[in-house]
Amino acid sequence: QVQLVESGGRLVQAGGSLRLSCVASGGTFGSYAMGWFRQAPGKEREFVASINWSGSRLDYASSVKGRFTISRDNTKNTVYLQMNSLKPEDTAVYYCKATTALRIYWGQGTQVTVSS
Repeated sequence: QVQLVESGGRLVQAGGSLRLSCVASGGTFGSYAMGWFRQAPGKEREFVASINWSGSRLDYASSVKGRFTISRDNTKNTVYLQMNSLKPEDTAVYYCKATTALRIYWGQGTQVTVSS
């Protein structure tokens, strides 16, 4: 069983930056892919970014490419999402996702609010 705990979300002004963290426990963090998703009010959850087990493959949604950076530290069982040049449309609950060989796991989410 894998547990994921996100942190780092808060209220920030447009143009600002935030770094989200997701700490994993209960599994072999270095063996599975990680991702960030987000869900705005009244909308479906959408993909933001993903990273493979080694950090050698990164993928981004077109809406965040060039502004967000995903990274991981396998020694700390942590995946990060560095968010720069934030826009009001980035406002959402951000969720961490772990994809293991057997199933996927989700965190509880952290709220990011970008004011204009």
